[in-house]
Amino acid sequence: MTVDILIWVILFSMFLLAVPIYVSIGMATVIALLFSDIPLSILPLDLYKVSGMFPLLAIPGFIFAGSLMERGGMAAQIVSVVYAIIGRVRGGLGIVTIVGCMFFAAMIGSGGGTVAAVGTMMIPSMLKKGYGKDYATGVTCAGGTLGVLIPPSNPMIVYGVVANVSVANMFLAGFIPGAITGIALMITAYIMARIKGITGSKEPFIVKDFFRNFWQAKWSLFAPVLILGGIYGGIFTPVEASVVAVVYAIFVGFFITKQLNITRFIESISVTNSSSAVILVVIGVSMFFGRFLTMLQVPQKVSVAMLSITSEPILILLMIILFLIVVGMFMETLATVVIVTPIFLPLLIQIGIDPIVFGIILVMTNQIAMLTPPLGLVLFIVMRIADTSIERISIAVLPYLFALIICVLLLTLVFPNLILYLPRLLGGYSG
Repeated sequence: MTVDILIWVILFSMFLLAVPIYVSIGMATVIALLFSDIPLSILPLDLYKVSGMFPLLAIPGFIFAGSLMERGGMAAQIVSVVYAIIGRVRGGLGIVTIVGCMFFAAMIGSGGGTVAAVGTMMIPSMLKKGYGKDYATGVTCAGGTLGVLIPPSNPMIVYGVVANVSVANMFLAGFIPGAITGIALMITAYIMARIKGITGSKEPFIVKDFFRNFWQAKWSLFAPVLILGGIYGGIFTPVEASVVAVVYAIFVGFFITKQLNITRFIESISVTNSSSAVILVVIGVSMFFGRFLTMLQVPQKVSVAMLSITSEPILILLMIILFLIVVGMFMETLATVVIVTPIFLPLLIQIGIDPIVFGIILVMTNQIAMLTPPLGLVLFIVMRIADTSIERISIAVLPYLFALIICVLLLTLVFPNLILYLPRLLGGYSG
């Protein structure tokens, strides 16, 4: 058995045994290294390099900011304003859930954090209004996936580091796909509401009440403008933006909403420590995993194998998209990004696919993966919130899964220039 086959056998065997991702990747790499001519000294060297990757500092920053915003009542204020506008539409609470997820995603960059923050508020509200558990859980899961696509996105930060592309340009590239995907999910939520006979709110729209709610929530609504506007306007880098988000969340939580206290602040620190530790360890072991694959010339072998099947860029992209969807069902998002990037990126550059387009493909296919068992991160989060079964939620998300697949195919195969429009217009990207 060759070393490049051995590493995959060990890796997937550990996955089947439910060994944690970082342990699986690390052990597979170390064991395979022992059977190769490559010195073990590359391991500490690569881990040391990861510790010096400045853009990764944005990840704990945005996680901390998101936790503070959730506990400080900012998410609740945003949802209340959106509800005042859309609540009367058929299936209004479902659409409010998706829009709320879009706003919260624009502040924290995490799918799990987004679905937990918005789902905790919206699922009980939808059940109370008679929407039904299937509709409530399906639309919440779908909205939560926007947390990884709408910038600032943690997977985009990791991809930018691994692929050596600008994180700011990745954020710009995610804006239009995020908006299009959000609209597609809202349309799906409306259609499902019609099918299930769900009506909108009977409450009349009172302009005075709306503006009062809007004024009360102005500090919360300004958060995504501050974070994204600062990045796109060149005022601060993504790392600096994460620090600004933390400071802003502390200010609003303690002095404006006054829902943040020392206890909740400490809880946020605890959540940030545990979440960041897991993410950064996965990135660390995945980096030398990718380096090892490169030294074994695995990307070149994959390129030769795929080009022997077809040289058509569209067909190669379709094969990679299918592969990513299947792999995402069994592998955590960040691990998928770090592992597959060094394998497929050289091939895609060779056939003329832009690295930023591939980054968006990676993120969007992971959106789909978040809705598919057995891993399906948001499914398990919503399952606990709604006290239901994974089988029932998996069926409820099928219409939204179909909408996401259509968005992936349209944006990456038919309209890839939409992905690159903002990076070229605002980021000076020449790719």
